[in-house]
Formats: sequence, structure tokens, C-alpha cells
Amino acid sequence: MKDYLNEIIQSISDIVKIDSSQQPAIEGMPFGKGAADCLAYFLSLAEKMGFATKNYENYVGEVLFGEGEDFAVLCHLDVVPAGDGWTYPPFGGVIDDGKIYGRGTTDDKGPAIVCLYCLKALKDKGYLPNRKIHLIVGCNEESGWQCIEHYNECAKMPDMGFSPDADFPVIYAEKGIFQADLFFPIKNAPFTNLYGGERANMVCAFARAEGVAEKAYPDSVIYENNTLTAHGKAAHGSTPDKGENALEKLLRVLASQNDSLAKAYDILFADKLKLKELHDETGYLTMSPDIARFSDDTLIVTTDIRVPATIPLSVVENILDNSSIKYEKLHIQQPLYNEKTSVLVSTLQEVYQNITGDQSQAVAIGGGTYARALKNGAAFGPQFSGEEYNIHGKNEFIPIKNLQLLFDIYLSAILQ
Repeated sequence: MKDYLNEIIQSISDIVKIDSSQQPAIEGMPFGKGAADCLAYFLSLAEKMGFATKNYENYVGEVLFGEGEDFAVLCHLDVVPAGDGWTYPPFGGVIDDGKIYGRGTTDDKGPAIVCLYCLKALKDKGYLPNRKIHLIVGCNEESGWQCIEHYNECAKMPDMGFSPDADFPVIYAEKGIFQADLFFPIKNAPFTNLYGGERANMVCAFARAEGVAEKAYPDSVIYENNTLTAHGKAAHGSTPDKGENALEKLLRVLASQNDSLAKAYDILFADKLKLKELHDETGYLTMSPDIARFSDDTLIVTTDIRVPATIPLSVVENILDNSSIKYEKLHIQQPLYNEKTSVLVSTLQEVYQNITGDQSQAVAIGGGTYARALKNGAAFGPQFSGEEYNIHGKNEFIPIKNLQLLFDIYLSAILQ
């Protein structure tokens, strides 16, 4: 590892400097220039290492190594928007205090770079794998998975593999994803406009209502010039408890002034429909109202719902159908569920336990990773239990001390 550590650090810093958050499509660049530039950087780095690469029209790329039965390592190079409040430039790749800072350092550019250097280390030692390894890097994981859809149109997805885009020791199950716009007619709205949030899978960190009356408001919001503003804390939409939802703060105040808004608040945040009571061994349902806009006397809220893995998504749909809420489905992903004793899960867990000495068992998560794009897939790191890397929040980072451990774990996993 010591032969590669400095190169890994520099490569992570360099790739983080490319803003690969989704932008409007331009010719030949379906997710914008930043995502295309990021993919070009990664594939060029792999080519300099001597690997064969493929670029599928800037939707997704792959690095190929070995021959035989296919095996996938699935990563993504796109990122959520930076958001506000950073101490370090979100696309600066700054190295400070033993950490690399920037959007994507942990989610998921850093792990992608580490896995690429694992392949380089094997190649440099003359290792010839008896399987064909596909290091697949998508450019639309955070915003809809069109990258994976395109890959499946252009190539054959391996049946087995892992995605370094979650937690250790290994993820045996991922909740289903149900993202929808919920529509709430508002009579006599106490504002002329309302908006907030940036991404459907990112806890709303900023919300504002314009054209509100001057009066005494609680400290949870800021009133100035007929405008009411709420600030929160961004977090991944699958773990809303790790953030502070600015929309919740804003609607809680406004709901006291308007019955229609009170109804919306009760459904979105007070769980009037009892959706959050649904649970199984993979956890409770989570619900994160992340984007809001006001149009034609209607409050439209994009809501990210993560459904326990053994509960059909149709259960959520039926609850919404039986309510008075109009909704429009935006993005649906079926859950991932593996038996903990499966060959893939047990092998990855053993690798993790042998290298770290930590005997923790496989876990389930609310996040949705590329692992569910495989017939037999599991998410595997890079986050260690008890460590917070500010994923989808300000000052995201990856600890340099972890890079050694990640390299050893992923190298061993690929060998196994």
C-alpha cells in the first residue's frame, strides 16, 4: 500500500475538484460537462495504468481486468450538489488535518479511486485473475440511475459483485425506494411563494416563504422584509434523523396560521398516515420531505420514502391511494435482500473481520446502492461504524488513515 498511498491521495484530491453534480444535458454529455469530465479523468487514469476501458456515451464507463466469469465492482462518480456552509471549498480537494475534504470524497469518488489502485497493485504484481473484473463507474447514481439503464442497453451486467458505497461490515439488505411528489391544495396561503431543498435524496437544508405578514415568529425561523427563512442541516435522505429538515421548521410555523398547511404538516412530518410504523428486521420506514415548491395554490413536496426490504412497495402506494392525497411517483427501486449466509455476503464479511478484527455481523440499510443492479450484489464499505463523514452534508471528507485499511479490505475482497 505504501507504494500507492501518495498516488491515491493525489488522485482523490484531483477528481474531487471536478464538480460532477448533475447539470442539464448537452450534446454527447447526458448529465452535463462536469460528469463527462469526471468520467474522462477516471478512465484516462486507468488507461495510464495499462487497463482496457470503455466509455458508454458518457452515461457510464468501465475498467476491465482479467478473463473468465464476470464480476463487478460498482461505483459512481456523480455527486449531490455542494450546498452551503462549507469551511473548505466543496470542490477544492483540500488536504488538511489528516483528511481530504470535498464533495464525493467518501460518496463515492474516493472508494472508486481506491478500488482502481487495488487493480493496479494486482496488475503490477503480475496477478492474472481467473474472472473478468468490471470496475463500473456511473454518472447518474444520485439522480435516477439512467447510467445503469444505459449500461444494460449497451452491455451485459455481471451477475455478482459489490459496491463500495455504504457501510461495513457488509450490507445484506437495502430498503426499497419510493420517491414521489405529494400535492397539497392550500386555501388562503399565508405567503405568495414557498420553496426549498435541492435533491430528492438530500435532507432539505434551506426553505423560504415569501410574502408573509410581519408578526412575532419563533427563533426556529428568520423573518426579514416579508420573508420567512428556515435553515437546517443536510444529510442523506435515507437517514433523515442525521439531518435537520428546514422545511419541517418552516411548515411547523406556518401550519399554525392555516388549516391546509396544518394538514400538509401532519402528513409530511407528524406521520398522520402511520407510514413510519411499518417495519421489519431491516428497520422502520423512513420518510424525508426534501424539496418543496408552490404553484397554482398547491404545495408540491418531493418526498423520499425508504421501505423495509420485506414489505412490498405497493403497501405504501395503497396507503397513499386510500388517503385524500394526490401524488405522482417519480422514482421507484425495488429492495435488495440477500441471506446473510449467502456466499457473497459471508465471504465479504469474513474479509472484513479478518483484516479489522471486528466481528460485527452483516447489516441492513435504508440507502440504495448499485448493488441492487446485480442479481447477486452487496454493498461493502467504505464507512466504518461510529464514524461520520458528512455524506450529502457540508465538509464531506475521507480520513487518510482509513485509506490504508480500505485498500487492504478491497484488495482482499477482489482476490477472494
